[in-house]
This record gives sequence, structure tokens and C-alpha cells, in this order.
Amino acid sequence: MSHIVHDLIARGEARVVEQPEAASVRHQVEADRNFGLPTALYAATVACYLGFLVIVGSAFATPVLAIPMAIIVLLIVAFFGVPAIWTRLKNNPSVPQTLGEFETRGIMTNTGRLSAGEASAQVLVLPVLLVCWGLAVAVIAAIVA
Repeated sequence: MSHIVHDLIARGEARVVEQPEAASVRHQVEADRNFGLPTALYAATVACYLGFLVIVGSAFATPVLAIPMAIIVLLIVAFFGVPAIWTRLKNNPSVPQTLGEFETRGIMTNTGRLSAGEASAQVLVLPVLLVCWGLAVAVIAAIVA
């Protein structure tokens, strides 16, 4: 590319322009603090994790489990709450998609574009399986007891 510019300058065909007035400072690194997924997917994930704890906690309800369950609930709230606060920081240009935008556009990943259904399946497969596993364990414990 630079050899083309040098050729233009050598032939006298280069156009020299004045430097623009004071331009605003632009940071080269722009932070994207969310994954572009709608908030409803995160809420469904949190609901599945907390639902698993409710199922297992009620199936194996003993006073000994109160403190570990409370700690796990606090960790789940922290794992999703801190990033939620992080996305709402000052000067954060990125916003999550709405459900309508997500439905029409999908989301781009490293392996290509995913539709809303495909992305939802990828995000929710583990939490839903965890709830199913909790239900299975609770049913087995009820049958055995």
C-alpha cells in the first residue's frame, strides 16, 4: 500500500490536505460488556439454577443443608448480579438485544451465525438438564425412602 502512495507523490498526483481541526479522542479499545443475548435468557438460566436448588433442598430438607444452600444461592446471585451491574456501568455503549431483535437477527458466534432457537438451546441446555437431574434425584430419593 505504501508504494502506491510514494508513486503518487513522485508523479505529483498526490493531493495534500490540511489537518482537520481538533478531533475528539477516540479510544481504540471499545468494551463490549455483554454477550448480546437478551436478558430473558439470563433470567431463565438463573431460574433453572435456583429451581434446582429448590428441588434438591426440598427433597433433602435438613437443618444441616441450610447454610450450604444459602451460600450457593448467594454465589448464583453474585455470578449473575455482578455482570448485570457491570453491563450498566457509565459509558457502556453496548446494550443487550431485545427478544424481538434476537428473534430476527440471531447472534454471531465464532463458528457462525446462530438463530434464536439454536442460541437459546446452547445457553439453556445445561441449566435445563440440571433441573431434570434434580427432579430425577428427588424422585429416586422419594421412591427409595
